[in-house]
Amino acid sequence: MDNMKNCIHFTDRSFQKMCDLEYGINRGVYNEVDKWFYNKGIVDILDRRREILNFIRVSAVDAHNKVRFGHGGLRQKLMEYFDNLAE
Repeated sequence: MDNMKNCIHFTDRSFQKMCDLEYGINRGVYNEVDKWFYNKGIVDILDRRREILNFIRVSAVDAHNKVRFGHGGLRQKLMEYFDNLAE
């Protein structure tokens, strides 16, 4: 948990790289996830990174499997995540 607190302060590229190394979320997928959270109103970068990491944790993203965004990927999980937040 302490590591999570520190990594949200990484530079943009370092944070993206950490997401790839730790969770298998490459730069393109990360940018889509980041944009999704931004468009949902989480505009503060530190808050957005906390939410992204929380989303990754609850979505059980595994670094051993590269993650896709489209059909069968994170898009559906993001929709479910935000549905759960709204409840």
